[in-house]
Amino acid sequence: MENKFYYYNKELKQFARDLRKNSTLSEKIMWKELLKSGKLMGYQFLRQRPLDKYIADFLCKELKLIIELDGATHIGKEKKDIKRQTSLENKGFTIIRFKDSEVMEQFQCVKTKLGKWIVEYENSNPEVVLKKRKNSPSP
Repeated sequence: MENKFYYYNKELKQFARDLRKNSTLSEKIMWKELLKSGKLMGYQFLRQRPLDKYIADFLCKELKLIIELDGATHIGKEKKDIKRQTSLENKGFTIIRFKDSEVMEQFQCVKTKLGKWIVEYENSNPEVVLKKRKNSPSP
């Protein structure tokens, strides 16, 4: 990715901080149960990360992966979400979306889908695995 700061937008820092303080229940579950502290296959995720003129729910820089959780606040904003997703994909990110209800009611399926995506990504990008092993503490 050309931009070494991953399109970080410091002007959105306070807004992102406010969103972290007021996370939805599905965001809290995803963070605590799956994404915090490298729980998902050792990858580091950030939550409510300012990117360009948007804020990603969850971002893994190493995988160039954004995870978005769509709840009631996204109803009626589908066109806006598509525009946002296209813009971020054009910057090299992959966006995986889940509905809040999926996280709440089918958490294991969400976890499995993300795990499969990561394995496929690693298989087609072996340098990511090498970098991950290099940066991981020895057992």
